[in-house]
Amino acid sequence: MDYGQFCPIAKAMEILCERWTLLILRELHMGATRFNELQRGLTLISPTILTKRLNDLTNAELIMRKKIPGQRGYEYFLTQSGKETLPILKVIGDWGMCWARGDLRDSDLDVELLMLYLQRSIKPEQLPGNQSVIRFEFTDLSKFGSWWLVVKGDNVDICLEDPGQDVDVYFTTNLRTMIDCWMGDTSYSAAIKNKSLTLVGPSALTRNVQNWLSDSIFAGIRPAREI
Repeated sequence: MDYGQFCPIAKAMEILCERWTLLILRELHMGATRFNELQRGLTLISPTILTKRLNDLTNAELIMRKKIPGQRGYEYFLTQSGKETLPILKVIGDWGMCWARGDLRDSDLDVELLMLYLQRSIKPEQLPGNQSVIRFEFTDLSKFGSWWLVVKGDNVDICLEDPGQDVDVYFTTNLRTMIDCWMGDTSYSAAIKNKSLTLVGPSALTRNVQNWLSDSIFAGIRPAREI
């Protein structure tokens, strides 16, 4: 989109304000590098649109495309220009937490996105031993209701099928409650107290979940109506 203005805001918007562009940058900042990884974080985007946006960002020199050695396909990496979009995304996220996120619709509650974020939020160095398994059971989901995070060393994998390993911590809750806890809208202790969350495991892990499972970077920002 060409606004036909010399204003730097207008010129920035010509690059950044196509649909999905900022969310693609969000995923790249969070560590995604491959096409299928980007699709995991953007479940409603079509492959055609994702390909076009990646080409646009490459042409604008916000990202660089590199062939995957010995494989088909490419990896995508932020350039210096792309890296400097992080403060923009943070400010937009802060604004969204304060002004735009007050009434979440059920259609906004995406379990796949939540589990991707939880995978990225695990701090392996805070878990005992070389392997830990965390199970999530969402009582309100008939499909994709059971998930496992398997932590081995520094790697964290998501499983939709039982990995056949001993589980260290069990989360049993509904999807909205888990999102609220991770986003900082409610505390784990409050959710346990009102019985919307059951947390089972060694007390060293269940007493202070945030020690090994980071909250969202936007946790703690209150909606404007509460301020």
